[in-house]
Amino acid sequence: MSQTADSIDSSHWRTTLQRLVSALIVPDELQWKSIGRKDTASYMQRIFDKIQSRWARGLHHSSSSARVILAENVASLASHLKSFSQQQSSQFRVAAALLLPLNRIVEGPSAEVDVHVRRQAFSAFRAVIREFSADIQSNEPPPVFDFLQRGLNDKDRSVRVDAGRALSDLVHLHARATDSGCKFNETIFMNINGLLESSVKDAVKETLLVTIGSIGRDAQFELLGLVVHCLISQLGQDNHVLKGLAYTQLLEIAKAQMKSPYTLVSPYLSQVATFVVSRKCTNPMLIFETCRFISVHPTDFISVTLPKTLPYLFANSEAKVIEEISEDLGETILSLFMEHSHQILAHVYQQHGPAQTTGSLTFIMNIISRGAEPKPADFTVRGMVQSCVVALLADLVVVLGHENEERAALAVDALRKVQRSITSETELELSPFLKTYMLGIVSNLNEMLQDVHGKKSFPAKKQILRGLEVLIIQIGTDVNEVSPQIMATLQTMFLVPELAEVTLSTWYTFLSTLKVEDVIPHIGTTSAAIVSAWSALSPSTRESAKKCLRHIVFDVGSAARNDRKANLHEVVDLGHIPELSEIHTQLQSVRIWDPRAQLQKILDRCSSNNITVAQVALSELQNFMKNNQASLIQNLAAGDAFDPLIGSIQLTLFQVVTRDGEGSDTLRQLAFECMGILGAVDPDRCDLNSTDTKMIVRNNFEDVAEAKSFALHVIQDVLVDAFRSTSDIKYQGHLAYTIQELLQLCDFSTALVSSESTTPVSAWVRNRWNGFPKHVLETVTPLLGAKFKASHKELPHLPSPIYPHQKTYREWVQLWTAHLITKASGGMAQKIFGVFRSVVRNKDVGVAHHILPHLVLNILASENDGDTSGIIQELTAVFKDQVASDSPSTPDKKFLSAQAVFTLLDHLSAYVRVQRQDLPKKAEGRRSRGNSEFAIRQQQLIRVDSVLSSIDHELMAKAALQCRAHARSLMNFERQIVSMRERQPPPPGTDFTPYYERLHEIYAQLDQPDGMEGISTLILSPSLEHQIRQHESTGRWTAAQSCWEVRLQQQPDNLDFHLGLLRCLRNLGHYDTLRTHVQGVLVRNPGWQSDLADFQVESAWMIGAWDDVHNITANTEHEGPSVVKARVLLAMRSSKPVQIEESLRKARLVLGAPIAASGPSGHRRAYDALVDLHMIHELELIHEAVSNLPPSSQGRKSAIVILSQILSARLDRTLPTFRVHESLLSMRRTAFSLSTVSRPSITSQIGQSWLASAKIARKAGQWQTAYSAMLQAQYTNARFSFMESGKLVRARGEPLRALQELEKSMRILGLVDNNTIDLTRDDDQFKRMKAKAQILLARWMNESDRYEASYVLKQFQNAADSAPGWESAFYHLGHFQDQCYRNLSADDKSSRGIKMNFQTIKCFTEAAAYGNKFVYQTIPRLLTLWLDMGERKVPAENPLFDKINSVVANSIDSIPVYKWFTAFPQIVSRIGHPNRVVYLVLSKLISSVIREYPNQALWFFASVVNSTKLTRQQRGRTILDQLKNSPANTDSNFPNLITSLHAMIDELLRLCNFPIGDRKTLSMRRDFPKLLAMKENNILIPLQSSLTVNLPPVSSMNHRDKRHNLFDPLSPTFTVFYDEIEIMHSLAKPRKITVNGSDGIKYMFLAKPKDDLRKDARLMDFNGIINKLLKTNSESRRRQLHIRTYGVVALNEECGVIQWVPNTIPVRPVLLKYYETRNIPAWSKELNDVTRRIKDGSDKDAADLFVTKILPEFPPVFHEWFVETFPEPSVWLASRLNYGRTMAVMSMVGFILGVKTLDTPERVPFRLTQNLVDGLGVTGIEGVFRIACEITMQLLRDNKDPLMSVLDAFIHDPLVEWEDETRKRQRRNAKDKDKDKTSSSAIKAADLRLWAKSALRPIERKLKGLYSPTNVKERTYGGITRGGEDEREISTSNLVQMLIQESIDPANLGKMYPGWAAWH
Repeated sequence: MSQTADSIDSSHWRTTLQRLVSALIVPDELQWKSIGRKDTASYMQRIFDKIQSRWARGLHHSSSSARVILAENVASLASHLKSFSQQQSSQFRVAAALLLPLNRIVEGPSAEVDVHVRRQAFSAFRAVIREFSADIQSNEPPPVFDFLQRGLNDKDRSVRVDAGRALSDLVHLHARATDSGCKFNETIFMNINGLLESSVKDAVKETLLVTIGSIGRDAQFELLGLVVHCLISQLGQDNHVLKGLAYTQLLEIAKAQMKSPYTLVSPYLSQVATFVVSRKCTNPMLIFETCRFISVHPTDFISVTLPKTLPYLFANSEAKVIEEISEDLGETILSLFMEHSHQILAHVYQQHGPAQTTGSLTFIMNIISRGAEPKPADFTVRGMVQSCVVALLADLVVVLGHENEERAALAVDALRKVQRSITSETELELSPFLKTYMLGIVSNLNEMLQDVHGKKSFPAKKQILRGLEVLIIQIGTDVNEVSPQIMATLQTMFLVPELAEVTLSTWYTFLSTLKVEDVIPHIGTTSAAIVSAWSALSPSTRESAKKCLRHIVFDVGSAARNDRKANLHEVVDLGHIPELSEIHTQLQSVRIWDPRAQLQKILDRCSSNNITVAQVALSELQNFMKNNQASLIQNLAAGDAFDPLIGSIQLTLFQVVTRDGEGSDTLRQLAFECMGILGAVDPDRCDLNSTDTKMIVRNNFEDVAEAKSFALHVIQDVLVDAFRSTSDIKYQGHLAYTIQELLQLCDFSTALVSSESTTPVSAWVRNRWNGFPKHVLETVTPLLGAKFKASHKELPHLPSPIYPHQKTYREWVQLWTAHLITKASGGMAQKIFGVFRSVVRNKDVGVAHHILPHLVLNILASENDGDTSGIIQELTAVFKDQVASDSPSTPDKKFLSAQAVFTLLDHLSAYVRVQRQDLPKKAEGRRSRGNSEFAIRQQQLIRVDSVLSSIDHELMAKAALQCRAHARSLMNFERQIVSMRERQPPPPGTDFTPYYERLHEIYAQLDQPDGMEGISTLILSPSLEHQIRQHESTGRWTAAQSCWEVRLQQQPDNLDFHLGLLRCLRNLGHYDTLRTHVQGVLVRNPGWQSDLADFQVESAWMIGAWDDVHNITANTEHEGPSVVKARVLLAMRSSKPVQIEESLRKARLVLGAPIAASGPSGHRRAYDALVDLHMIHELELIHEAVSNLPPSSQGRKSAIVILSQILSARLDRTLPTFRVHESLLSMRRTAFSLSTVSRPSITSQIGQSWLASAKIARKAGQWQTAYSAMLQAQYTNARFSFMESGKLVRARGEPLRALQELEKSMRILGLVDNNTIDLTRDDDQFKRMKAKAQILLARWMNESDRYEASYVLKQFQNAADSAPGWESAFYHLGHFQDQCYRNLSADDKSSRGIKMNFQTIKCFTEAAAYGNKFVYQTIPRLLTLWLDMGERKVPAENPLFDKINSVVANSIDSIPVYKWFTAFPQIVSRIGHPNRVVYLVLSKLISSVIREYPNQALWFFASVVNSTKLTRQQRGRTILDQLKNSPANTDSNFPNLITSLHAMIDELLRLCNFPIGDRKTLSMRRDFPKLLAMKENNILIPLQSSLTVNLPPVSSMNHRDKRHNLFDPLSPTFTVFYDEIEIMHSLAKPRKITVNGSDGIKYMFLAKPKDDLRKDARLMDFNGIINKLLKTNSESRRRQLHIRTYGVVALNEECGVIQWVPNTIPVRPVLLKYYETRNIPAWSKELNDVTRRIKDGSDKDAADLFVTKILPEFPPVFHEWFVETFPEPSVWLASRLNYGRTMAVMSMVGFILGVKTLDTPERVPFRLTQNLVDGLGVTGIEGVFRIACEITMQLLRDNKDPLMSVLDAFIHDPLVEWEDETRKRQRRNAKDKDKDKTSSSAIKAADLRLWAKSALRPIERKLKGLYSPTNVKERTYGGITRGGEDEREISTSNLVQMLIQESIDPANLGKMYPGWAAWH
């Protein structure tokens, strides 16, 4: 029991109570003993009952003294009962009981009831209501005003004053009570007003006015309004004293409230004005005095208050007042009415009963008709109501939300009256009527809530929201049509704390009213809004919020169909809110999803345009990534190519941080934290595929259909998203108007959605409408019949250009866009752009930014030179501002404006490109249609192109360089260089060096070292700046340091030079030197402190000088990256959680700022910032882990191991460069060293970090840094540091010493030849490291040729024994044995070799089972060894071969199936294997692969089943039959899939062999109906991407999962076959078919007859392997080197299907087109003569003729195609780089595979003619092309074995053409007719294999680096002389140089076949 209860029940308290009560009830008595044993409640109830029964009678003693004592007793009893009042008084109504005796006290003759008695009574009254305020504030307070009124009328002023004080206490108690208190106060003041208007004495009125004044001094809200209204009503008093007193009281109240008189009155102007103005005729002084008080002229007062006064006046038929107002304002009564008709009619219709309303309406009609000149025609009630019906209904809906139920009921009646006035029907329901106008009503309510028409109080807004709730109920489910507007209102109002609860009530009503399927779009937004605001909600509001969420999860979740339950995924995470645990549990039971799906759903919500949804989703993402980092994120961001989800995360986060507007700071903070959690993922291993929804208007809005398409594009891609996301209701109204107008423009009407409409809708309109996504339809449907209006502000006078006169980017872009809208050319363009006038003038510039390029294009394409000149001036002004040193613009304005202009120019360039592509097509048909349209488009293109050409390119290049638009700057500078080069001869004194230096600088900014390298070859004498850029870009920091030191010797006081030197020292890790240098510089230049702070503080923390760190960071002006990191470190040293959290928050905002500026396209540019965020998160990770280490040593070790694994995975997914890795490792060491407690586990981590630093420094060639790191690692006793030490020695060119040191260290540790038995148990990590050391030793021993093979084998075996589950150990062991086997003689191979093969196969199967790093080496090789042995008689009969068969058979089950699939073409090629035992195992292997991956494997198997070779065909069909008939597959769809797919293959074969005749097309429907019907069979389209293996990352453990997701689960299937089949023109007449995939994309294929596509298929496999290798290598991956592949399916040896590669064109037609424009013929008599002379001449003569006679006639033009085809600079640069690198890859691969032989021998390894070189840019073959060639060639040579294993299938599945060639060779070698006949009839398999091997041998030799030109006897290449017989291994760089030299050699090109057009 509480303390209060104890005091109530105490004996002392009860004794006092008995005494007081006994005195109060005299002469009655109470039997205390009989009630003393009762409980407290019964005890008190008896007392109060007794008091009430006693005072139902009169006084016992009526003397004045007795009355005073009685009053004192009442006061004492009230005081004594105070403690009781805090608990239970309200249920006993104590105040009512105690007030009874007070009423008796003041009754009686004046002699007994004297002044003292009366005052004492009122004193007691105040005590009672003070102690029992709950009674007074209850819904039924005791009636006390009569008691007070007795005192207020008292003749004695002191009594009146006491009564006034009591009155003041009473009304203030009511005011502080619940909402019902206002009602009681209104009643009290109504009585007070009655007193003041009555004939009581003026003295009484004076006291009453003073009392009211005292109440008003500290009154608030409604009570203050009652006081103000009461006092103003007395300003019209005839008594000047009372009038003056009222006036004085008002002034005193205004002073006390600290308001002006007008401000005091204005909130209550509605009531005051109505009262005052209605008495204008009867009491004119009242309005005069009121206006004098508020300092407003009466006429102005009347005018301003018309909306408040006219409704009352018209409703009450105050004709005289109305007429006088009309006369005063000089307006007709009609105009007064029309301006305020909806307020007037709302008041009229709310009157009681139809009679009053009818009377008022009649009055209105009469007074308007009487005063109107001329008389209004057909002025009816219906017309009058119809003219303002929406606003009228909105006003009435507001009243629906009134707390007074009677008022709300009047509003319902009023709505019915309005309905009857309009429809003349009496029985209609209200719901359909309101539905008709609901959009307008909701919009009006929104405007009220947004204070559009004047500020509204919170109670007024609550009423509006309650009215909206009632409206929703009235309309019902159809309210869904205005759901976007309602949701915008609810979200906005929910953010206001005072309105949150009533908003949630309305929100719940809205959700519960909608149909289940209509609730679904709002569940994400609703749950996000509630969760984001949960902490700020009051307990009662939280209950309302829970009600909403329960409805969503329980009601909607249970009612939704199963296919709709997935939409509950949109509900945000509720798990972190304990009060919502029940709902969260239910939600989790409904949505069971895997982590990938959950992550994707969170990302979708992060991209939401709704700021609240995005914010909550980002919090979820943050939590998700933290909880799942070690598992899911680690697996997704691993390997050579990251999972697409990683790119999705990155893109989403980049898009979030670039968002602008309200709430964007919170989003950025969350996004930066998520970026840190994800880490600085390697941009070369993840794709950020952002979708571009831009549209080019080609016909300048003169084509109506295209103009409408533009309107649809803007609605869908711009306006709807803005409309749905904004919480600014005013802006939403502007957007609604724009959408509404564009919908009308597109002919969209309500007929599209109305089932009752009879208006016909065209198919175009219907299709376009149905083409909108669902969320767009939901948004725009209510706007179909909307009647929004927009008021357009006139633009101010704008100077030209506008840009210099605007302070911000937003002001400039909005004003310029609004100005250009007025200049739009053409009726349709004006109509479209005109509706944007109100939208573009908003704080959100998104819409303006989007339509600006379209506007500019429209104006430029027109013929107004003045407007064109203005645009050019505007663009020039922006460019000049970029390069002006004295620019007044802020950096933000300059940068954003430049970006906007460059976006605009890109749009214009894209238009030019599109038109250039389209106009030739239009020109073909212009004769039939006339020249006019073509001519117009041609002129428009010329005008736009001339504008682009007229802009100063040098100015634009400099501006682009200044604002980091580097691609544009590069493009413009290159065009200048090309233009200067083309001048013949060049201008005297032309020096290209300054331009080359600019290009070099730009390439450095673009982070394109290849381009820099290419430019460097053009500069004969590079400057020091050039050398610095070159060194820094390639990571040669020591060389860069030397250059900076030279510069500083020249200019020792140049800050930039010092910064450059410091940058080198930091990247080299020389922090002591850096710190010393900074200190020295600051002594000479103390003003540089802020510039050097970052370097100073970093060097300080690196050497542990924390006092210096603290001093530097104390300066708040320093906000550089290193400074904010230092603050985080200091906070972590202090271990203060609040300080740590705040420092992390500030650090993320500072470090992430460059990311927000760069945008999604600047991923690589912002990478350093990503590294910083990565680093900050790791600081947090390490600090948390080290601070919370478990007490046990084993627990600490386990925690550190887990942390180490996380950190290792994070490092692996970053860009693999020395600079990035070293910065992260360095910060990790700092973070670990912050720990104040020295622990071995932490020291070990620091040591491992030093080892990692040593490794990356070694790989980067930073020998000194690597050596220093090694010493540090050894100092910390890092385990196995000797391995890295040996590698460093070896890397520096001492392999023998490295081997000796490694062996010595391992002997010391007992890792070599240790025969002792070690009983200690090593952990897995130690075993793995031990095995690594043993493998390293064994490999170095093997390479040294100083050890016996048996000893080396033993070392490899030791490694496998040390780590029995490690793939690498078994691979290297098997690989060594395989090498030994290859080195055996032929005899030994057939004896000893069998055992070696057995061991190799055994090791490779083990390796394949344990991992997938070497899967392309192990699987093909073990298959080759096994299958080759089975074909040879001697090995096959060896007993060991049975064991080999057994090993392979067992491995089919132990090795995951997907690993076998990597070699499936090789496996399939051996299906004709002659060894029956081998075939049984082989068929089992084939069956397992097909069973696991039927959709892909069956396409590969097609050529077997349909083979022309009987054995292959029979075996293939047998395998499929067994699979179909297997009991394990009968219940699945597998047999049907086999049947369906092979039915399709049969039809494709029929298509290939179908007789064509002279037909140009075939019909799918007519000729191949079976194929057409197969679209529903769910058959995979054989795209290369769908058939390409996707191995799990090497670091992932998923390789053990036998059901690894090898292929993209979303690979498309056939859904549509197009009817037309096009017959191509080539000799074989291939058939081109078109299909639609399940992904909605169109695909095309060629069905090729008489062509063995197995060769193409093998080459695609070959190229696929090369692509995987290119992705594996960091250098090739960074350059995105790849080969474009396509799907190939060989249906048999003679037919196949090949994927059509879209968007490709031949080079020659492009070149011929440009030569044609220059009037250069493709062939001429002169050219024919020269080629004949070349053919017959020597190489020297040929080269001379080619260079002097042919090349001058064909100047290179290919660069022009790049500029014209890709005019957008970023696209141009990307395309050219892609061209150069792809050509390099294909050149190297083409060289390796060999070029097809023609009648004239090939003399070049690959094509590299002058135009192909010209397309590479000013650097030509240098730089990009050469480096890509070298990387590719080295990669091919390093991976010879897996590449040759792909081609191995050719040996066992020979091509038809090889069979033909073998027959020809046999015929040539035949010596007699019989032998010839035999050879022709049969070809031995051995002969075919011999031929295949001979065909593949040159490829293998090239992969080994063995090459010499076959067309010349001797030639010097790059200083190296090579002859035809000289075949030594050539280094990669020399080989590439030889190949390039051969390819561009004039003699070779001149001697080429003329049809090859080598001069092109």
